[in-house]
Amino acid sequence: ATPSVLENTARAVNELNDRKLIAMVEPFISRWNNGKICNDLSPEAVIRSIAIACALGRRTAYTWLKLPVIEDMTEVLAASTLPVLLLGGDGGEPEQMFVRWKRALKMPTALGLVPGRALLYPADGDVAGAVDRAVSLL
Repeated sequence: ATPSVLENTARAVNELNDRKLIAMVEPFISRWNNGKICNDLSPEAVIRSIAIACALGRRTAYTWLKLPVIEDMTEVLAASTLPVLLLGGDGGEPEQMFVRWKRALKMPTALGLVPGRALLYPADGDVAGAVDRAVSLL
């Protein structure tokens, strides 16, 4: 991120905190890859993005994180005490997504899901079934 983006984001987090409103921060470390910007979803990069997000603003009393669900969520979620909503990713393999959500939701800071495409466009077309299954994890 550029310094101005970090500064403006910190200012927004401060203003939300001052009003006792939740700041939903979705941090990513992004890199150029073959001429395209891509999010680095390695555990190290996600943990680094969490460290940056936790340092935004004067305090984190009203800051929540939205994080991608990757393979090693135990290590990732241990990197912060902030509450976390788990992202659903790009759809990919639905069974793997549900397994990862279930595992991550056992961690004390993981408080819910922001599933997006994983539930809106399930491979089998059964949106209601996908939603029911996600709700059963909570």
